[in-house]
Amino acid sequence: MKLSFFTMPIHPLGKPFAQSYKEDREAFILADKLGFAEAYCGEHTTDQAEIITSTVAFLASLAYETKNIVLGTGTVNLPNSHPARVAGEVAMLDHMLEGRLNFGISPGGLMSDAEVFGNLDKNRNDMFVECINMVLDIWKGEAPYNLKGEHFTVSTERTMMPEIGQGAIPRPYQDPHPLIVGTAVAPFSKGVTAMAARGWEPISANFLMPKWVASHWPKYVEGCEQGGRAADYNNWRVAKSICVAKDMETARRYARDPGSPYVMYYNSLLTKLGKGGRLNLFKEDQSMPYEEVTLEGIMDRLVICGDPESVADQILAFREEVGAFGQLLYAGKDWTDYDLGRESMILMAEQVMPKVNAALGETA
Repeated sequence: MKLSFFTMPIHPLGKPFAQSYKEDREAFILADKLGFAEAYCGEHTTDQAEIITSTVAFLASLAYETKNIVLGTGTVNLPNSHPARVAGEVAMLDHMLEGRLNFGISPGGLMSDAEVFGNLDKNRNDMFVECINMVLDIWKGEAPYNLKGEHFTVSTERTMMPEIGQGAIPRPYQDPHPLIVGTAVAPFSKGVTAMAARGWEPISANFLMPKWVASHWPKYVEGCEQGGRAADYNNWRVAKSICVAKDMETARRYARDPGSPYVMYYNSLLTKLGKGGRLNLFKEDQSMPYEEVTLEGIMDRLVICGDPESVADQILAFREEVGAFGQLLYAGKDWTDYDLGRESMILMAEQVMPKVNAALGETA
């Protein structure tokens, strides 16, 4: 099992943006040094806690400070941009990284972003599909472009000057383009099937109950069958909130006490998903009354914490519950305690994963 990193960083309100950006970048650089395979970050424009407004810009700042790790947009919220802009920026980033890029995409889930970009009342799923199709058409096509859809238009026919290079958008470094991945945030996600059918790969979100994470594998198999390819569990990426410390009490305190970045993270998600009518994600029994969905119950099911031995055991138990997957994405949190935040990642890479993989090797 490979270890990777995924963060939709939720920071305390009032924390200086400059400090948060610096620490977020340091987490990615640390992940590279520790041998994490991949690292993704999300983006939101209208959130004072989740403050990375452009995943492409953030990852570009890491292009020449990381060496081996594959960086991933996690994700570009396609309805909130234009396909020509996305095609150009992602191609540029792929060249900067010389191919160390995965292209993560989604319709975006923050309603205030949808409102500010004017698509709150539009069919954002349709916009998402049209946008990614145009991005791919740009990359495989030739300028001048003449792409017309319901939501977007891409053309350079009137202004093309090939003799000086004007009017053509760069293609990516990777041929034909970076691996496309998408986040899966719903039980029995139809999106997982659609992604797999097109040769794309899913990331199961860290705020899904294990029961719903497990529902993604059959949908992935279904999509692979539609796309005429074999379903390989090594391509399934699963995110999980994990806190590792040298002793059990320190881990429990940092993961669960008031002021914990893990508590802050899930309290924020509980509020957002509750307002958006999506608390079902936190219910393993859909007949459960909404008033019984509590932060404490969510934390009990979704956060793994403890010393390295305990965390390794909990990861193996989680794998037994949801099924085999190829990459475990450590879900980054705010470094409320700088030393404990870093230490958790270090212990995860240097002590937990060797124990996990040794156990998997013994049982294979």
